Amino acid sequence: MAQDYIIRAKRCLKESTDAFSEEDYPITIRRAQECVELSLKAVLRGIAVEYPREHDVSDSLENVKEKFPDWFNHKIPELIRISRDLAKKRGPALYGYEAQLRPASDIFRKN
Repeated sequence: MAQDYIIRAKRCLKESTDAFSEEDYPITIRRAQECVELSLKAVLRGIAVEYPREHDVSDSLENVKEKFPDWFNHKIPELIRISRDLAKKRGPALYGYEAQLRPASDIFRKN
């Protein structure tokens, strides 16, 4: 399972990079979030940790950080920050803010 997640995470990263070069920033955000989600789930799956069926697994990562080597453990705070940030942007990157009639392309821009 973990290997499959990594393969799909790499695909999402490529799609995110392609979308960025095409200035499609909402899809850039969406695919980046999927890449991070799949990557972190692969890490957790790799150490046999069951995680919640949610897009942000940062709490699970935090709870088992002692199971990782130091070189990875030092990266966990940044991974948690990135995961939480992208998870919040996941829905708006696809749907925008429907109640405000703001499409994703108005919310996510280069600047």
